[in-house]
Amino acid sequence: MINTLLLPELREMLATGDEQGLREFASALHPARAAEFMEGLSPQEAWNVLQASDVAKQAEVFGFLPDSMKVEILETVNPAETSVLVADLPADDRVDLISDVHPDVVEEMLPLLPVAERRETLRLMEFPEGTAGSVMTTEVARLSENLTVRQALEEIARQSEDLETVYYNYIVDEGNRLRGLISARQLVTHFGKPDTPISELMQRDVVTVLATDDQETVAAKVASFDFIAIPVVDEQQHLLGIITHDDIIDVLREEATEDAHMAAAVDPLDDSYLETHWFTLAWKRGIWIGILFFAALLTALALQNYETEFQKVSWLVLFIPLVISSGGNSGSQSATLVITAMTHGDVKLTDWWRVIRRELAMGLCLGISVAVAGYLCAVVILKVFAPVDASGVPLMRPPTFAEVLVLPITLVMVVVCGTLCGGTLPMLFRRLGLDPALMSNPFVAGIIDIAGIVIYMNVAVIMLDALA
Repeated sequence: MINTLLLPELREMLATGDEQGLREFASALHPARAAEFMEGLSPQEAWNVLQASDVAKQAEVFGFLPDSMKVEILETVNPAETSVLVADLPADDRVDLISDVHPDVVEEMLPLLPVAERRETLRLMEFPEGTAGSVMTTEVARLSENLTVRQALEEIARQSEDLETVYYNYIVDEGNRLRGLISARQLVTHFGKPDTPISELMQRDVVTVLATDDQETVAAKVASFDFIAIPVVDEQQHLLGIITHDDIIDVLREEATEDAHMAAAVDPLDDSYLETHWFTLAWKRGIWIGILFFAALLTALALQNYETEFQKVSWLVLFIPLVISSGGNSGSQSATLVITAMTHGDVKLTDWWRVIRRELAMGLCLGISVAVAGYLCAVVILKVFAPVDASGVPLMRPPTFAEVLVLPITLVMVVVCGTLCGGTLPMLFRRLGLDPALMSNPFVAGIIDIAGIVIYMNVAVIMLDALA
């Protein structure tokens, strides 16, 4: 929600040209709060507010503006004016922003960037979307192994103006190959021994990621080791950059949102819900609705094949919703649990046999519990509440207690089938190189619906024929 508290004052200062007031507004508030109060402004008004501050403050406030407003500012304001601000942004943020801007604007802006920033931007833009290289920043503290504590602190102080973080400082050789790591805490702790070589203090076993690694894998590794940042290297261990914790948070949120959308059978959105055009929303939802629609038709076709049996034993129709919902719900639960466990790294492909055993045990446990309750409810419905005509004669022949056993036996089999499908299909998708979240709850439920009908009717035909 847009915070309109200071909008009148901001617009009045813009109208009167009060640069001093605008400068105080940007400097007195945290950049995130300043950006929050500016959300109700037009792109040109927001740019005029930023212009009252120095470039460093502009970049700080600009970084907290909504992505849509940042893109609009770059697309409406002359690139000759905005290029200075874009050049001052962190490299990873600059690349993310430029990737959303219209190509014509980007083509006009890139030549206006300083040579170093332009080359860095073009290099980062070459990494595929969703890889470690696409979210890393190249602004990283690099130290030589032959420095002392005092020299290292002096070097960090010299570099710090252009760095995103100085907590982790990376030791590299003359060829920019990563040799080790030393934290700012270690340097400060040994400040009383300034002549100590950092080679005696540095950590040589450094956890790294490749620039081509998937960003979800990187996020899991950072979360596992509780890192503030993680270095990104190439195959030859050259230090390319780092991925900081704030970028990891963005990755985790992005991946969680994508998985939530896919679990609901919705094509992931590129923008937020309110910023996405209604037609785009309809298209992204409609694709999967259509697929699920045709999957539901298969259920109807499966029912049609057993029309004769339904005419002979009409009471079977009453429990079709119970059968397919029990199987679908159990399958959806298993799919959600396994997909979440795979996302967190708790379950790997090599654990497939353990997953099958657990889902089989849970399926039997849940299925037997549901079967007992289903049998009792079926007996009550068919014996006590059986429909009768005006004279009290039953409209259909009540089934015997033995015939009602069709329902609990079916429930056990359908629930076991649901848990096994829900637990193994996401792993199969991962084995095929696909996102396990594609095996979403609606898809699992659709598969179990068809399987449930087939199991139900085959159990009914076999048992009722045997009992007859």
